[in-house]
Amino acid sequence: MDALFEIKLDIAGRGTRASGRTLYEELKAAITDGRLRPGTQLPATRASADYFAVSRNTAVQAYHRLLNEGLLVSRQGSGTFVADAPPISRGKRPATVPATSHPALNPFWLREDVTSAMGFWRDTPDTTAASAPSLDFRPALIDPRLFPFDIFRRVMSGQLRGLEKRPARYKSPQGNQGNYQLREAITRHIALMRAVVCGADDILVTSGAQQAFDLLARVLVTPGQTVVAVEDPGYPPMRVAFAAAGATLVPVPVDDEGLMVDRLPTNAGVICLCPSHQFPLGVSMSPRRRQALLDFARQHGAVIVEDDYDGEFRHEGSPLEVLRKPEHADTVFYVGTFSKCMLPSLRLGYLVAPAWAMPTLVAAKNCMDWHCPTPIQLGVARFIDEGHLAAHVRRMRQRYRERREALAGTLAGLAPVLTPLPSAYGMHMSATVAEDIDVEAVAELLQRQRIRLHTLTRYYHGTVDRHGFVFGFGAVEPEQIRRVGEVLADALSASSHSGNGPDE
Repeated sequence: MDALFEIKLDIAGRGTRASGRTLYEELKAAITDGRLRPGTQLPATRASADYFAVSRNTAVQAYHRLLNEGLLVSRQGSGTFVADAPPISRGKRPATVPATSHPALNPFWLREDVTSAMGFWRDTPDTTAASAPSLDFRPALIDPRLFPFDIFRRVMSGQLRGLEKRPARYKSPQGNQGNYQLREAITRHIALMRAVVCGADDILVTSGAQQAFDLLARVLVTPGQTVVAVEDPGYPPMRVAFAAAGATLVPVPVDDEGLMVDRLPTNAGVICLCPSHQFPLGVSMSPRRRQALLDFARQHGAVIVEDDYDGEFRHEGSPLEVLRKPEHADTVFYVGTFSKCMLPSLRLGYLVAPAWAMPTLVAAKNCMDWHCPTPIQLGVARFIDEGHLAAHVRRMRQRYRERREALAGTLAGLAPVLTPLPSAYGMHMSATVAEDIDVEAVAELLQRQRIRLHTLTRYYHGTVDRHGFVFGFGAVEPEQIRRVGEVLADALSASSHSGNGPDE
């Protein structure tokens, strides 16, 4: 089959000797300026009259010149292709206005705090030898090696075969609220795992938790008027969604009992928090604080956004109740995701919302992307219904519990320099440090040894009132955790002896 070739070439003097020269020059220019990318197949010379309006001999000569210059490669029986690494054009490129000064850009997205928050997962690249092992202790990462891909592949194949027989309609009967089978499956999953009582009509399927935050910001915020209270420290990308919608953000401190309700501004219209496993401190909100928060929302007419991003993974104690109980269903928006209990690459999450908000949320979702990919929704629904997700969560609970115990033991050996914070859920544990420790210097030293570790500082929106580290254990094995303890001990000792504490 002939290659598809849609590059416009200006071949001068068609039918004359000049046509060969211009064909060569035009093809070379298209390769060097990037219009013809490496690996692109060129038309067969037998079709040169159709594509270039030149004879086959003329095309053969032009191709040979480019082959000799290393711009093209010939593959026996396959054809002629653009070389993998053609020379880069040294010609002048059109002058561009730096992004930070172009008047067409919304200045909000150029603010340093916004670019930093949305670059949350982009760290300084490793500069050490690529052959050295890399350990990633960043929070909220999973270990994809433990996911049952063989089962999920079989489930997805079955759903794709079903779509061949019954193609999905462009406009779903649920107004693109999400596939009904998946929403039904979600109700069963969160009832079992988190005791959330709701129906399929209460659920909106989203492209991960981040889209849920963005949708909530779009429908709950009136620019310049709505005050949104956020935990501090907290999850930076979530804050940006509300700030971008025009909200006034008020950081609220977190202590050992969770969000400090008595510090909430009385004019708060939206309150965002992670009550079961606070991100990043890991503490659980006490029953007393939970009730105080719900009372505050009722009294002041506020709504609550409950982020339960890794609530499936409980390691000790009795299950914690969610804020979104039936008696508070008109006040609490519950956000969940399959990124932690399945795979981040699925980009699939869900939002349990009050009935009064659902029509507006669906309209906003339709404005963004209509709906999440139907095959993925069907595959995840069947994965849940056949019991595979519950089985996977049970296995991962045990794996994460082993890693958590290894981390707790390692951190205990670093006392009193490090003080772990209590944490009963999730995939990370935080620890504060003694005052004379420069946490940024320690993190940089570990980075040079290909160990990625976040400091608490990057999670703050307001004043930094404690210093320490966030240890994610989702992507590291117990023996790796114990081995890193020695490296961390040396780095902490070096930082303490340097005398460069966080307040200096």
